[in-house]
Amino acid sequence: MNNIAPLAITMGDASGIGPEIVAKTLARRGERAVVFGSRVVMEDIVRRLGLHMAIRLIAGPGEAQFKDRVIEIVEVTRIEVPPPLGVVNAIAGQAAFDTIVAAIDAAKAGEVSGLVTAPINKEAMARAGIGYPGHTEILAEYGGAERVAMMLANEEIRTVLVTIHTSLRRAIDQADFDAQMAAIRLAHEGGRALGIASPRVAVAGLNPHAGEGGLFGDEEIRIIRPAIEAARAEGIDASGPWPGDTVYMQARKGRFDIVVAQYHDQGLIPVKYLGLEEGVNITLGLPFVRTSPDHGTAFDIAGQGIADPASLQTALAYARRLIAAQTGTKEPERTV
Repeated sequence: MNNIAPLAITMGDASGIGPEIVAKTLARRGERAVVFGSRVVMEDIVRRLGLHMAIRLIAGPGEAQFKDRVIEIVEVTRIEVPPPLGVVNAIAGQAAFDTIVAAIDAAKAGEVSGLVTAPINKEAMARAGIGYPGHTEILAEYGGAERVAMMLANEEIRTVLVTIHTSLRRAIDQADFDAQMAAIRLAHEGGRALGIASPRVAVAGLNPHAGEGGLFGDEEIRIIRPAIEAARAEGIDASGPWPGDTVYMQARKGRFDIVVAQYHDQGLIPVKYLGLEEGVNITLGLPFVRTSPDHGTAFDIAGQGIADPASLQTALAYARRLIAAQTGTKEPERTV
């Protein structure tokens, strides 16, 4: 008998590929997960895909039975008609937000063991009047976390971001000493959560060649290096600052376990270059586990039946791994 609460999967933006990859994933045997979303949307995508799966509404995760070929849904958003596929839509944006908040509440209440979130569209949420730039900011506020960070991971590299969804100009200002310390500490904690006893944390520089001794900028001297030294004083195996154009190559070769990147694209480009199907986004600093695929809503292929669920399935595997480490239990086996 598995006493661990099930995972929650949010359906993502109803106009994108989220519902499709969720349905394809739950077509596999042995997934102990419930969907937070819309019955109408999930029924529509199952019909489009010809999956021959049943949809079962449940009042809460505790009612889930996890039968094969059955998608169990906690309906937290009312959609009468599926929104059009492949276009930005305020109804889909509002529904995506509602499912995230409801799943967070369930995680905080212990009804689910963690969240795996399908992709959302930021413009759709903005059209619905929701002013969050992404999942991470919603999770931080509603999850009650003081500091969070994104860890992007695959089997070759892991990276944690100092700044997330902001312009490059603002990122430079936001990457202050406190932000450096928070990212380094969370990288250390994230590595330990993945089973690395003493994670080797490499901190990337902000400027070309990590500033070249101050010739190309002095943020490394004034901010980043002091933060690394302070982290080392806390017992964290942090080093750097390393040039951003080579530090990931060193990590792939096994020299480092985790790289702290200064801004969004510095960290995400190396991970995504190695393959979207293997990349996973893990939110560090929350009181519960949260993972997601490392790709977007892919409006251009929504509803065509060709969306690859591999990254969502990898996100589920990472969530199970993190929960097993937290609870000291054996990671449950799943039949493909």
